[in-house]
Amino acid sequence: MRIIAGDYKGRRLETPDNFDVRPTTDKVKEAMFSIISPYVVDGIFVDLFSGTGNLGLEALSRGASKCYFCDSSRTSIGIIRKNIKYCRAEEYSVIYAGDFRQSLMKIKDKVDVFLLDPPYDSDYYNISFEMIKEYDLLAEDGIIVAEHRNDVELGEEIAGFELLKERKYGNIVLSIYG
Repeated sequence: MRIIAGDYKGRRLETPDNFDVRPTTDKVKEAMFSIISPYVVDGIFVDLFSGTGNLGLEALSRGASKCYFCDSSRTSIGIIRKNIKYCRAEEYSVIYAGDFRQSLMKIKDKVDVFLLDPPYDSDYYNISFEMIKEYDLLAEDGIIVAEHRNDVELGEEIAGFELLKERKYGNIVLSIYG
């Protein structure tokens, strides 16, 4: 897994030795950042289920001003810290270790892009959307990018956020809400 474009282009990121974390493939990541490119430069991002920090670091590499990295796994937090240090992105990064609900409650910025890639067999999508709405975290023109399996239907609307765009890449779908 590597950074595709920007200041950190070509850097290979550390990944876990097991299959507990499912990093976004380069193909899907490239497509995602092509779609969301108008939001990246100077944007504030939240990589809510960070895993390795792959998506958030890609955003920072392409010019995002800040990224919150959130994960509940100690192993993932350790890998995220190493990858941030390797990319020299410490001054643009905030790391929250613990449950995603607690992490969302700590965010004080208006967020331009939420990146949601939770465990696929969880109800975390709906809970995340509801909390983003409840705490009024999304910037006025912000978006939520949900990565999920193609056999999961998220719906045309979640917690008041409307589906703007959906793209399929094999068995992975990117659903973008605003």
